[in-house]
Parts: sequence; C-alpha cells; structure tokens
Amino acid sequence: RVVFNEITQSAVTEAFSHPREINMDLVDAQQARRVLDRLVGYNLSPLLWRKVRGRLSAGRVQSVALRLVVDREREIEGFTPEEYWSIAAELLPEGKEAAFIARLAKIDGDDPELSAEADVQPVLGDMEKARYLVKKVKRGKRTRNPSAPFITSSLQQEASRGLRFTAKRTMTLAQQLYEGIDLGDEGSVGLITYMRTDSTNVSAAAQKEARDYILEKYGKDFIPKAPPVYKTKARGAQEAHEAIRPTSVLRTPAGVKKYLSRDQFRLYRLIWRRFIASQMSPAIYDTLLIEVDGRTPAHQYLLRASGSAIRFQGYQILYMETQREGQEPENGDSADIPADLVARQPLTLVQLLPEQHFTQPPRRYSEASLVAELEENGIGRPSTYAPILGTLQQRGYVSREKRRLIPTETGFIVNDLLTDFFSDIVDISFTAQMEGDLDEIASGEKPWVEVVKAFYGPFSTKLAHANEAMPEVKTEPEKIGRACPNCGHDLVVRWGRFGKFISCSNFPECRHTEPWLEKIGIKCPEDGGELVERRTRRGRLFYGCENYPTCEFSSWNKPVGIPCPN
Repeated sequence: RVVFNEITQSAVTEAFSHPREINMDLVDAQQARRVLDRLVGYNLSPLLWRKVRGRLSAGRVQSVALRLVVDREREIEGFTPEEYWSIAAELLPEGKEAAFIARLAKIDGDDPELSAEADVQPVLGDMEKARYLVKKVKRGKRTRNPSAPFITSSLQQEASRGLRFTAKRTMTLAQQLYEGIDLGDEGSVGLITYMRTDSTNVSAAAQKEARDYILEKYGKDFIPKAPPVYKTKARGAQEAHEAIRPTSVLRTPAGVKKYLSRDQFRLYRLIWRRFIASQMSPAIYDTLLIEVDGRTPAHQYLLRASGSAIRFQGYQILYMETQREGQEPENGDSADIPADLVARQPLTLVQLLPEQHFTQPPRRYSEASLVAELEENGIGRPSTYAPILGTLQQRGYVSREKRRLIPTETGFIVNDLLTDFFSDIVDISFTAQMEGDLDEIASGEKPWVEVVKAFYGPFSTKLAHANEAMPEVKTEPEKIGRACPNCGHDLVVRWGRFGKFISCSNFPECRHTEPWLEKIGIKCPEDGGELVERRTRRGRLFYGCENYPTCEFSSWNKPVGIPCPN
C-alpha cells in the first residue's frame, strides 16, 4: 500500500503520507507467477535428481536460459568457416601528397563475389589498369543521442562489459547503494533508486536537478531544449517505476568516494554518469563519404571511403557507452581522407590491398549478452536475471571461462532431457507468451486461475510420461588426479548444497571431503598464496587464502590486484 522508489527521508515520508489501495491484479499476477514457478521447479527438480544426479534443478526461466547457452555451443561446434576476400585501394589525389584508402563496393553495379583467391586475381589484374576518378563527395551531419538511464538489464550488461562485474556482483553492490551508505554527518543515505526495474521513466524533480547541474557545470549548449523522454524496450515494463538513477545528482562520485568501497564507487560513478549523460544534448559528428569510380574496357568499379569527426561532444564529454558485442565500430576518422576532394578529381592508384577473411562462428554468451537475449525475447524479469545466471553456474550446468558461458556435460544432459520431454518449458516463444499472460493478469485482462489451469493440464500429462519414459543418465564424477589421504581411492568432484566440493570416490565407506578451491588469480597479501572463493555455513561468499588455517586472511569483498609481498 505504500510505494517508494528510493530510500531517502523525503521519498519515504511522502509515500507514507499517501497510502494507496492494494492492487489485487498485481497480487494475482505475483501469485500466478509463484504457482507456475513452483509447478515447474518442484516437479522437474526431483525428476532430475532421480534420472541424473542430486542437487540439480529446473525452472521456468532458468531452463530456457540453459537452452540458449547449449544451442549456441552446438551452433559453434557445427560451424564451418567460409573463405571470402575483400579488396581495398590506396589512392593518391592529383596534386596531393597524402593518399587515402577506399574499399571495393561494387563491380559493374553488383556486390563483389570473391570467395577464393582464384576469384581475386583476375579482378586485381584488371583494377591495376583502371582509371580512377572521384565520383561523389558527400558531406553531412550525424547526431548521436545519449543512452537511456539504466534499467536492471542494461546496468548488468554495462557493468559486465565496462567493469567486469558478474550480474550477481552488480546487484549486490547496487543493493548496498540503494539501502544506504553512511555519509558521516548526513547519516545513512540511499544513493540510488530501486535497482530492480524495467522502466526508463525519470521523475520531473530529478530531471530538473540534473538540468540545473549540467547548466552550471557545462553550460547551456549541453542542455536539450526539452527534457528527453525515453521509451522502455522491455516487454510488459512497469512504467510507474523509475529508472536507476542517483537519488541526488549533487552527491557526485568524487564527493562520496571516501565513504564507498572501490567497487561501490565504480558502480555508483557508472550510474551517476549514465543518468547525467541521459539528460544532456546529443553529440554531433561531421560525416564524409567519398565514392570513387574506376573504369577499364572490361569493368566498372565502385569504391567507397567514409569517416566522421566530432563537431560537438554533447553528452560524450562525460560518458560513452561500452561497445556491445556484435556492434559495428564507428566509421573511420575523416581526417584520413583529404578534406578538399571534389567530384571528377583524378586519382592515382598507389597499390591494391587484397585481404583474405573467414566467416566466424557466433560468440559464446557472456553474462551480459545472455541477459540481453533474455530481455529481448521477453523472458524473465529484472529481479530474476542475476539469480538465474548464478544458478546455472552453481548447479554445474555452465562454467565461466574468460567471461564466457560454456555448457558442461551435465548442462548438455539436463537440457536434452528437458527438451525431449518438456519441449514447451524450454521453448523461447512459449515462455515469452507465458510472461505476456502474466502481464495481462497484472493489467486485469486475464484471470490468474485460468492461466495456471491452461498450463497445468498439458504439463501434468507430460510429467507423468517423463516419470515413466525418461531414461536414467548417470554421470561419472570427475577425477581430480589425486588419491584420498584416508583410503587411497581416487578423489572426485561432487556437487552439494553450496556447489562443488571434493570427495572420496569410495563414499559412503570413506567420508573424506575437501572444499573446492576456486582460485581468483590474486595473491594473498599476507603469505603470497593464491586467494580462493569460500562460503560460510549459510552459503555467503567470501575470499580467503588457500593456505588456511595456516594463513587466516579473509575478505567479504573480492580483492583486486593485491600485490604479493614476496
């Protein structure tokens, strides 16, 4: 009944002054989501325990995320590289000393088909004899708008790309910034608004504060005439919420740095800069496109050179988004192209530059790109992304190597069993449709009981069939190459409540166990040993020395770059 987006005195006081009636449509939607998740998880997880091994789990969203990772890995495994070539020409304008590079775009009006060196050599021979002229010079202007303020998914993606944070780390730090940081005389203050949101809306008061700050700091040219309005791309977003922003832009990163840990500061600075930049003027580029005509008696060649140069920095004076995976880089610098070229200006060929290429397989998912894929398909909600990624790794379905997610043998087995017997559960479009049904319950368009009933009927039939027909696929524990100190049998990797651990293969006759030490690549500051991930009895993650109990160094926060004293 009381709703607030930030933990500040003014926001909480205002919220309690205006309680609202309980929205039963939202209650029904939450209840339907919980029932559906439990129908899937509580039924499929025990099935996997019997058919594969204990400590596994399945989930309505989790299993779709696993399928995305597995399907991508199989796409990579089945990929066959294809050869192709490109041709560039170094051209010198008449009367100039500096040459420029233009790339072959058309041959006789068609795209070049250069799939092998044998296709390239005749073209090179003919182009060597061509007469080259500037065909067209086109100068223009390009505007680049700032990105919207963060929502949960975009924060996780940008923190992953720019700060190398996992989704879980990002949300842990954001929770701390939201709940409140002791700022000395100010007391405990929530520094950011609620971090589980899929809306890009910003309050009018926050926009005014940002515009006043920009005017004072950068001047009027950096403020757009009207406050920008961003439309969220997330399906079924709760538009009443706000984007993730600082509760006050006057609490600059530099001003609060001494109260924050290193990672808290880095995340707060990212959120603060992104929000301020989102309220600033666009950047403006001057663009230049040169088209070159090359002719021989046999063929006509079209080559292109393009570039851009910044005219007005706009928001980029403060913030530039990290380049996304698969995103094309900015055009080259137009300073590399002579500025005073004119149409029909003769050009001299300096040299041709053929280059061999091979098509590349799709990249494995990172946490950032997997979150983007889930969001794009309307699967899951802001509160689910980080837990899903954590569960996939904790259950041993995927490993994380060089920030890429790689399915394990267990991940392949579980995905294939679920795909064979519960195709709907791991189907992207079906899961997205289910999310749409939940949104319609929240808006009062569908009764929640009917939605659950429509799901449960077919699901229960498939469950009964799977209990009888699903084969047992027991996996052998992975040997670590060391003998048990108690009985001499092989030590193996097993999975428990808190993830991996080392156990004797002769269990239960021998109950020797050891913790699994996940090294983080940083030396202990006390004895120079490797720092490893550990967990408390309640499952809380911390970092300690591999030489414990001889060395008792530990830290709740992940150490970064601690030098070895030796």
